[in-house]
Amino acid sequence: MLADRGRSPALITADGAVVSYDELYHRSQRVAALLYDAGLRRGDGVAVVLPNRPEFLEITWGCQLSGLYYTAVNTHFTPDEVAYVVADSEARAVFVDSSMPRLGTALADGVEVRIAVGGDLPGWRGYEDAIAEAGAAPPHSDGSEMLYSSGTTGRPKAVRRPLPTDGNGSWAQAVLEQALATRYGMTPDGVYLSPAPLYHAAGVNYTMAAHRVGAATILMPKFDAETVLRLIDEHRVTHAQFVPTMFVRMLKLPERVRKSYDVSSLRRVIHAAAPCPVDVKYAMLDWFGPIIEEYYGGTEGFAGCTIGPDEWLAHPGSVGKPFSPVHVLSEDGVELPVGESGELYFEGGPEFEYFKDPVKTASVSNERGWRSLGDVGYLDDDGYLYLTDRSTFTIVSGGVNIYPQEAENLLIMHPKLVDAAVFGVPNDEFGEEVKAVVQPARGVADGPALAAELIEYCRAHLASYKCPRTIEFDRELPRDPNGKLYKRRIRDRYWQGRESRIL
Repeated sequence: MLADRGRSPALITADGAVVSYDELYHRSQRVAALLYDAGLRRGDGVAVVLPNRPEFLEITWGCQLSGLYYTAVNTHFTPDEVAYVVADSEARAVFVDSSMPRLGTALADGVEVRIAVGGDLPGWRGYEDAIAEAGAAPPHSDGSEMLYSSGTTGRPKAVRRPLPTDGNGSWAQAVLEQALATRYGMTPDGVYLSPAPLYHAAGVNYTMAAHRVGAATILMPKFDAETVLRLIDEHRVTHAQFVPTMFVRMLKLPERVRKSYDVSSLRRVIHAAAPCPVDVKYAMLDWFGPIIEEYYGGTEGFAGCTIGPDEWLAHPGSVGKPFSPVHVLSEDGVELPVGESGELYFEGGPEFEYFKDPVKTASVSNERGWRSLGDVGYLDDDGYLYLTDRSTFTIVSGGVNIYPQEAENLLIMHPKLVDAAVFGVPNDEFGEEVKAVVQPARGVADGPALAAELIEYCRAHLASYKCPRTIEFDRELPRDPNGKLYKRRIRDRYWQGRESRIL
């Protein structure tokens, strides 16, 4: 692990700075010592509110190796939302980036240990001074991530598991380390690139799992389509992970830009986090070759499947065969036949709890003990799973269920658009009707003519009842850098004073 790789590169920043495994391990031990000196002991919590920067991983590894829970907080949350997560997680220590003074003010009370990273914050201790003045690091003891959901459909909730006692690290990292090494062929000479924010489960867990394998990892401050290609070319990246939105942004680069970078070093490209439009996946396979792997799952850990490129080409649109039995249920709990969409319930999987919320923990299980992430999908005759949408965003119009992901996937690839959100809005006759809010590409004029063009475009490819009846325009849709669309924030505009099924 960290202590065994010596001067091999552990982190490479987008501007070319390199942090060796020796340096990462030494500084993670300084973090562990700092927290131990402050009185934190096995099972205590730490919150990390940082953008993608090397100190983020120094802190998470310091917690991981000293028996602490670490909660990575979405830096795009409002100060009130960050304060909620820090308080709810019962963090005894919090690390905040010095570029976020409003967070420093919001978190000034109620946290024992307050450390500012990258500069000064009034009333906060500086990171470099704090780790330099710390005493001896505590003995190694496995800690674990305790991450919150993205909050795309409601208040963020924390997923917590018992601390590991087998010396193999957190459950998630142990699973991912095995997947990287065996399924995806990562070795210590590999180079891993993930533009996702580290506060996201895939961001932090996959990066730390790549460190367990011994590979070098590239740290981008944020996603930029052309910078991704430059880094792949420059550092001969072997493994990379994206979300479908990132695929779309890369595909929409001018062809001359795409062809100016060499991506032939890539051995495996992984994607997840949201359903990938079929046309987008075909285009990426044509570009990168048959090396694109997909997985589906949740932070909770009880649901999951993977699919390789050959399987996907035989079952386009599928996310793979589930690792454990899955049941497709109607709203009244009746199991549906092959090909029919319903809410997905999974058998088995590891135990977990939503921290301090037994009611929410119980709510994901039905009377048979099967558990659901709230996703809607169906199975084909060969047992492959297909996702259609989140159950919370299913539109019920005149008694017919409509899954907006179909229209969303279609619109997002329109050459005049950058992004799209499709959802249900009130309709006095049918209960709900389909609406789209879209982000035009740079230089494209919005207005009635474009709206009519987009509606006709949808009707040319989908049944009319699935298509938006109206389209409005936004300069930018609220999408998290990890690819999650905060659709609820858009949808709520149209439900003010009306009863919505999404609570």
